[in-house]
Amino acid sequence: MELKGIHHVTAITSSAEKIYDFFTNILSLRLVKKTVNQDDINTYHLFFADDIGSAGTDMTFFDFKGIGPAYHGNDEITRTAFRVKDDASLEYFKKRFEHYDVEHEDIKTLFGNKVLYFKDFDNQLYALISDELDKGVKSGIPWKNGPVPEEFAITGLGPIFLTISDIDRMKMLLTSVFYMRFVKEEDNKHLFYMGEGGNGASVILIKNDEHLRGTQGFGGIHHVAFTVEDTNEIHKWTDRLNNLKAINSGYVDRFYFESLYTRVYPNILFELATKGPGFIDDEESYEILGETLALPPKYRNQRKEIESYVRHIDTVRSNKTFKKEYF
Repeated sequence: MELKGIHHVTAITSSAEKIYDFFTNILSLRLVKKTVNQDDINTYHLFFADDIGSAGTDMTFFDFKGIGPAYHGNDEITRTAFRVKDDASLEYFKKRFEHYDVEHEDIKTLFGNKVLYFKDFDNQLYALISDELDKGVKSGIPWKNGPVPEEFAITGLGPIFLTISDIDRMKMLLTSVFYMRFVKEEDNKHLFYMGEGGNGASVILIKNDEHLRGTQGFGGIHHVAFTVEDTNEIHKWTDRLNNLKAINSGYVDRFYFESLYTRVYPNILFELATKGPGFIDDEESYEILGETLALPPKYRNQRKEIESYVRHIDTVRSNKTFKKEYF
């Protein structure tokens, strides 16, 4: 019962069209599945990942209708990091962000690694982190047909940042409930590892006593998922959470992976998710991932109804060639 690392991060966007453009044309991550929220079929659920949709590489988005902006405060999942191969890749993206007018900071150092903080059009908070010194969990595969040259491209998810008011309580939960390991502290930041550790298996807690509690909305993060091996481990974790009297969803089949949700700390939703089956399935081959409105089997008899709820978004890329952009 060991968490392997970050599985995915799910956030909220004000525009499915704009986030598709941002992730595809600027970040050069591949849309590997265009589907609907399985708990709200009026809402898109877009999955952006590496070339083949590997676990540990995808950030996903809901576009809930009528939702307002998020307030970034305390007791929230604050920032998502993405991994790149080396420090030179951060320099490349800094120039890329300047070219495309993406709001960003200067390159900094965090726990010995170079990082580049940036935002999107919704004030969603991100970071790029260099794997130049990383010796932990393996990352994914750059999107081969994207606009960013493969030598500089994003390969997967890096640390997830949480801003927390009761740091001692969250430390206890991470170590005692989820078996994470405290690594070190730097200023007001506390680093934890799962599994093999490293950038792809990290949680960073930021202690902050000053802000009001964050609220969800577009530009904010809905939940973070950690990787477990298989269905058997999902059931073991369900038993563990039940024995601890921790509120949880029990087993949930999401078709593309299997899940368990729990909220052991106020305002923070954690998910445990299996490595597979994955996004290459009976509806979409590798060549056309993310190009159709994909539906899990339980919703396929409602396709016409669902297609009337969600507006059409053109995500076909197999007939396009992205020129590799150097700066």
